[in-house]
Amino acid sequence: MRSCEVQELVPFDPEIERTFHRRRRETRESMAEETEEPAAIQMMDYVQPIVLGNTSSITKPRVQANTFEIKPAIIQMIQTSVQFGGSATDDPNAHIANFLELCDTFKQNGVTDDAIRLRLFPFSLRDKAKSWLNSFPTESITTWEMMTKAFLSKYFPPSKTAKMRNDITNFVQHDTETLYEAWERFKELLRRCLHHGLPVWIQVGQDRVKDDKDRLRSKIRSETSV
Repeated sequence: MRSCEVQELVPFDPEIERTFHRRRRETRESMAEETEEPAAIQMMDYVQPIVLGNTSSITKPRVQANTFEIKPAIIQMIQTSVQFGGSATDDPNAHIANFLELCDTFKQNGVTDDAIRLRLFPFSLRDKAKSWLNSFPTESITTWEMMTKAFLSKYFPPSKTAKMRNDITNFVQHDTETLYEAWERFKELLRRCLHHGLPVWIQVGQDRVKDDKDRLRSKIRSETSV
């Protein structure tokens, strides 16, 4: 004899057609929410800015001192008095010299010169020069020597060196210049191109001034031999 299975009866719905359409609409809306919401969130992810953390191109050397701190006043001093923007009139050699002069005003046991200089150098750049530094891969610059070599290669390329050497070898006194003014201008050329590599005999071997040539040559010999 077969056993009878008792099945639960669904209550009678006098508006079964309306109920059917309502439930189908609810099902569609639920499915639409499940598929559209993740897509909307994903699109928002593409347009929201992302904080990547430390993206500095400089690797900051570790320090042994437990209390090492660069005072805000030092940073402010660099940002106001030792700035390089990368324009054609900026002097990269003078910038390095002025920056090192400021860095040498404070020392601390257990802290190397590289650690101080690499931490402060980014504060000495602005505009195009700051963008140039930020274009390097993250933490790709590890020593002060690497930093200065890259900096001078960028802002004192061989073409600029060649022009400065030419200005030095072809230097002449202007008609309206005194001997002193001509000498100071010549020294400025030498200072702006410290790596000119010109021997003293080339520097003094030409008729550079229109008066008192022997005095100028004597000055060049005495100051370049120091």
